[in-house]
Amino acid sequence: MSTFDHTGLIQNINESLAPLRKAQPEAMQGFGQLARAAMAEGVVSAKHKELMALAIGITQHCSGCIGFHVKALLKLDCTRAELEEMLSVCVYMGGGPALMYAAEAIKAWDVMASSPA
Repeated sequence: MSTFDHTGLIQNINESLAPLRKAQPEAMQGFGQLARAAMAEGVVSAKHKELMALAIGITQHCSGCIGFHVKALLKLDCTRAELEEMLSVCVYMGGGPALMYAAEAIKAWDVMASSPA
């Protein structure tokens, strides 16, 4: 399997969104505030929320989501075993396409986990 550069993808997405952030600051700030509120530690842990977000990103076939949420999970000390168990649920719920993105998420994990933050 070729290496998909999720770190570069995250950087490209952030750079590509810069003009939209400038043109629509209130909307983009609102989205950021929604993300911070939704993902904040609460009754459901931030790690579990990130696992859910990654699962949704996988089943929605979003490579950018894989990059951003794998990066967040690594910062939250998620284990590879936790990731793999969640990926099995993705495959169960999302079928073959989810299996392809699960493979992408594993590769992103391996690359990002071995790189300095």
